[in-house]
Amino acid sequence: MGNFIEDIITEDLKSGATESVVTRIPPEPNGYLHIGHAKSVYINYYMCAVQFGGKCNLRFDDTNPAKEDDEYVNSIIRDVKWLGWKGDITYASDYFEKTYECAVLMIKKGLAYVDDTSAEMMRALRGTLTEPGRESARRNRSVEENLRLFEEMRAGKYADGELVLRAKIDMSSPNINMRDPVIYKIMHVPHYRQGDKWCIYPLYDFAHPIQDAIEGVTHSLCSLEFENHRPLYEWVVNNLKEVFPNSPKQREFARLNIERTIMSKRYLKKLVDEGLVDGWDDPRMPTICGLRRRGYTPSAILKFVADAGVAKADSECAPEQLEACIRSELNDNAPRAMAVINPIRLTITNRPEGWEEECTFDVNPNRPEDGTRKIKIGKRLYIEADDFAEVPPPKYKRLTVGAYIRLKSSYIVKCTGVENTADGPNVLCEVVDGTNGADVEGVKAKGVVHWVNADDCADAEFRYYDYLLLPYDGVHEDFAERMNPDSLKIYRGKAERMLAEAEKGSSFQFVRQGYFVRDTHYDGVVYNRIVALKDGYKVK
Repeated sequence: MGNFIEDIITEDLKSGATESVVTRIPPEPNGYLHIGHAKSVYINYYMCAVQFGGKCNLRFDDTNPAKEDDEYVNSIIRDVKWLGWKGDITYASDYFEKTYECAVLMIKKGLAYVDDTSAEMMRALRGTLTEPGRESARRNRSVEENLRLFEEMRAGKYADGELVLRAKIDMSSPNINMRDPVIYKIMHVPHYRQGDKWCIYPLYDFAHPIQDAIEGVTHSLCSLEFENHRPLYEWVVNNLKEVFPNSPKQREFARLNIERTIMSKRYLKKLVDEGLVDGWDDPRMPTICGLRRRGYTPSAILKFVADAGVAKADSECAPEQLEACIRSELNDNAPRAMAVINPIRLTITNRPEGWEEECTFDVNPNRPEDGTRKIKIGKRLYIEADDFAEVPPPKYKRLTVGAYIRLKSSYIVKCTGVENTADGPNVLCEVVDGTNGADVEGVKAKGVVHWVNADDCADAEFRYYDYLLLPYDGVHEDFAERMNPDSLKIYRGKAERMLAEAEKGSSFQFVRQGYFVRDTHYDGVVYNRIVALKDGYKVK
């Protein structure tokens, strides 16, 4: 048993109502895609087109030139392809002439009229949820006059907002969207693709069903906020049967909502414009490019969307569910490496200057086929400051004076003391002979700590990210009041030399630290933490 959309498509194919499935992904190019749009890619492409052997277009809803740009178009194409989509790329603006012809046909059928009522008066005449609307004084213009005025609108005779074209439906409808909605408006704004060819533009509710019909879309799948717009969608296609005999069907699904995550392109753009984040691809952003820079993979994102489910009712996911998806994938696949985030020095006192020795390091214990690599231990190392305590707390299982500890994949060492210098502590240790990757009788290490060779390492920057928003407290609805001041913390430490040579975008598990990816923007050795090693989240 599939979800309700799969059930609808299965029944349509079985009954012959649909011969082959055609869907579309319809973003507006006024911002970058966020993870909520990944749900549209998953549903329209993977769940429908791929599963049922159909096709899925990427169609840009570029009917509002004041907010649209090639930058956004290019970013969207890059993101949906990264998520695995394949298909045709189309644009609403490709269909402006056909959409205009449909509007003219509506006028000729007495189903649309030109109105010069002010926007303020139009809102007043629209009515409320409990009171019907009132008709405009221009509602009964003649067809001939409406055709003339609409042609003059296209010719640029009128200023922005001076005239609009409205559908003539029902001002007493209980659905406010059906009370003679505006379907064309005047905008003297150059279009990023069409230039100055047009100064009138169709509104989404009119253009979208026409574009679906032109492209042969069988199932127009959109988020739940368009449910009340479905009657208007159907009104448009039903009144254009002579042009489009095979009408598409609109169906709605619940949006993807995630706790502590901003899912509004408008507000995300505000964060970028005000410099509160490092661009659209800031790793704290829920944008597809931000998640990519953070180290998330398409497979982890799509698994999260699939696990969240496809339903008719709105719900909110825990962000830990997304983290669990990437953590599981990286645990299986990411090579292991060592980095010290907050370093202190450790010196091996019972080896001479220049001493080095090879140790065997597992590339990934979960993938034996990946084998091992050699790392070199030397006389001077760095370890985490938290891994040494001169005065240890109760049940401390790391390094302290007199204690034995295993250096990861290397020797057991015994701490013999500490030098407190102007440059910080220098922990003094002796290696236990015969313990390089082995045990000896009578010596038991209290634990294992990671390290890097001070004479063969790189200076590195480690960026730890948290959610942009603080948890909702039931009071502060505005995102601006919930911004997390600690959403980014930067540490400067030491990393294995090989991490400085890794390709940008490469991911690793840093032993005992978490999963990290080399940042794609910076030239230095900068690693973003993708996710911590462990979390108590259980998939519901």
